[in-house]
Amino acid sequence: MSADGERGGEVRRVNPPELSPPAGFSHAVTVTGGRLVFLAGQTALDGAGRIVPGGLPGQFERALGNLLHALRAAGGGPEHLARVTVYATDVAGYRAHARELGAVWRRLAGRDYPAMAVVGVVRLWDEEALVELDGIAMLP
Repeated sequence: MSADGERGGEVRRVNPPELSPPAGFSHAVTVTGGRLVFLAGQTALDGAGRIVPGGLPGQFERALGNLLHALRAAGGGPEHLARVTVYATDVAGYRAHARELGAVWRRLAGRDYPAMAVVGVVRLWDEEALVELDGIAMLP
């Protein structure tokens, strides 16, 4: 318990041995106590509102960085992520860059993977955007 009598939260990753070994995600995530943070979809917009160059890898890095920046502003870090959804305009291209995107994830967010899904979409709100990430985090 914290000094004010509230119980701290916990994020626990669950990967049952009966399921295929996860690569870059967790099969299930449980959260107890704490505060939920709902993170809005983030694309590769820079501070001036322009999509950054660099194709899918560059956009993924910026979008993930933007998501983590919003999470930090709410008082959390990557270890608090329970769920992330990736919306991609080209799922085949996303799969082709999976190794590089995984390296970006590990560099920015570490190896505590949330429950994740990649969803193919026709286009995103920002027409030049190739990828968008949203998420749910639990803070102690």
